[in-house]
Amino acid sequence: MTPDLWQLACDRLAEQLPEHQFNTWIRPLPPAELQQGAGEPTVVCVRVPNRFKLDWIRAQYASLIESVLADLAAGPVRLELSLAAREVPARAPAMALERRHANCATHAVSALPLPQVGPGAPAVDGRERASQAAAAPAPRHKLNPALTFDSLVPGRANQMARTAALHVAGAPGQMYNPLFIYGGVGLGKTHLVHAVGNALLQDNPDARVLYLHAEQFISDVVKNYQRKTFDELKAKYHSLDLLLIDDVQFFAGKERTQEEFFNAFEALLAKRAHIIMTSDTYPKGLADIDERLTSRFDAGLTVAIEPPELEMRVAILIRKAEAEGAAMPEEVAFFVAKNVRANVRELEGALRKVLAYSRFSHKDINIGLAREALKDLLSIQNRQVSVENIQKTVADFYKIKIADMYSKKRPASIARPRQIAMYLAKEMTQKSLPEIGELFGGRDHTTVLHAVRKIGGERGKNSELNQQLHVLEQTLKG
Repeated sequence: MTPDLWQLACDRLAEQLPEHQFNTWIRPLPPAELQQGAGEPTVVCVRVPNRFKLDWIRAQYASLIESVLADLAAGPVRLELSLAAREVPARAPAMALERRHANCATHAVSALPLPQVGPGAPAVDGRERASQAAAAPAPRHKLNPALTFDSLVPGRANQMARTAALHVAGAPGQMYNPLFIYGGVGLGKTHLVHAVGNALLQDNPDARVLYLHAEQFISDVVKNYQRKTFDELKAKYHSLDLLLIDDVQFFAGKERTQEEFFNAFEALLAKRAHIIMTSDTYPKGLADIDERLTSRFDAGLTVAIEPPELEMRVAILIRKAEAEGAAMPEEVAFFVAKNVRANVRELEGALRKVLAYSRFSHKDINIGLAREALKDLLSIQNRQVSVENIQKTVADFYKIKIADMYSKKRPASIARPRQIAMYLAKEMTQKSLPEIGELFGGRDHTTVLHAVRKIGGERGKNSELNQQLHVLEQTLKG
């Protein structure tokens, strides 16, 4: 067995994987250790530097790596992935004492900014770093430790955003910078950005991480503008390793805030720090925000989080119920999930009502109890969302006549809104495909199915369509 087996495997993996995947996940791995025993498969041990990279490589690449190794070795090979031992620097006790004296809490951020990396980065000696530290007190990260990747229920609705966030957590500053996540309220955008911050701090407790809502940044700009202390603003934001900022649409119309955020944005990218932002719309859909900012928002990776599909809503309900110490039967989870479609926040609210009703009445959780607990919600929903209401709302939105929803006319300006209305009717009501077809001028159920599949498939690829659907859904829900 050649000791170069791992290098040969890496060379082959470089040919088989997309370059950015190989460079992010495989290339940084240390040389493997080979263990051979008589008559036993060769064991290839790879030490991975942190838990998130370990989980991701195990899930996404382990079978491929093992297959390549076995092919090169011309025999059975077993891949073993494990966490590398964390190196403890010689000054660790002194640093720990400094952190205690500085009254830093759990996950304290470092008092010293990390040195820049990459070509062109200026040298920073100890005196300069100490001077920078004095000018830039370490901000508290303001992360919620409960919002992690483990507590986030994965599904088709958040798959792309979750995958991108995992990449950032595993290799900050390298890919998808900035990462821009958009979607409606209560879909899990905030959970995802907290998960990245918590993952980075778990791997590097001294990283400078800050989470905040856009309104807090606006407040900081106003305060420093009044006091004329913009050096403090720069010290706080320009020295970060990871900036997580929610709801950047709140910057609309605030020119001074946009100017300062642009400066912070440029400073952070220049030092290869990472920026993750969330918004209720995609970058080009943001109103009253300078084009030079929106173009930078769109320069990294822009991903949407959709309303959760039925199976994902069921999984969320069951997991959240377990976290509350209650067992929710699957048929009850399906009943609630079919009737609460808007977002995760409303789903959690419905779950709390069901659990509270069960505890107060001392009754087991079943569909009858859930129906009773949610009767107000179900009554409002049934009153507000009907196929007729959907047809009228969509017709008004696309400026066509309601009669066009039932007509046989087929120009794109009419057929497209009609398909969108059919899609929303299937998503937002309990009507069957034949029933929906009948309400659209007696159309066959296959016509409705084609529209539902077409619009549903395009929604994940077309950000403009997704935004239009989001607006229509919010309008229909009142």
